[in-house]
Amino acid sequence: MTKLHSALFIILTLLIGVAYLAFSRSPLYNQPSSKNQQTYKNIKPAELKSYLDESKDIFLLDVHIPEQIHINGTDDFIPFNKLEKYQSKLPKDKSTEIVVYCRSGNMSEIASDTLIDLGYKNVKNLSGGTNAWKSNGYSL
Repeated sequence: MTKLHSALFIILTLLIGVAYLAFSRSPLYNQPSSKNQQTYKNIKPAELKSYLDESKDIFLLDVHIPEQIHINGTDDFIPFNKLEKYQSKLPKDKSTEIVVYCRSGNMSEIASDTLIDLGYKNVKNLSGGTNAWKSNGYSL
């Protein structure tokens, strides 16, 4: 019976872990909290490319750690987990359009939430990060 209990425990633990990961990636989980109804918008590489080609007034922020080669036009690099510490490097105007990216999009999602919590009103996240950027044929 002990081996059966151990196997059932492992299976149950795995199922709970998979369910948590699936739920944490769902749109329902990523809704704004009740204390802060503001949220960020995901954009695709083509949209960022058009911003850059049109010289749209944005603040382009790389948050990937370790630091990586940046997309041309990047305004600054701040590690995703140090945004609060380095707020002085961020735009003073909280309505500034900020586009956040990392390598795959995971760190930039966290950073985008942090920026919203810091009071920024116009935050965009590059879906898929530099991986998606390069997959679309754009160079760094």
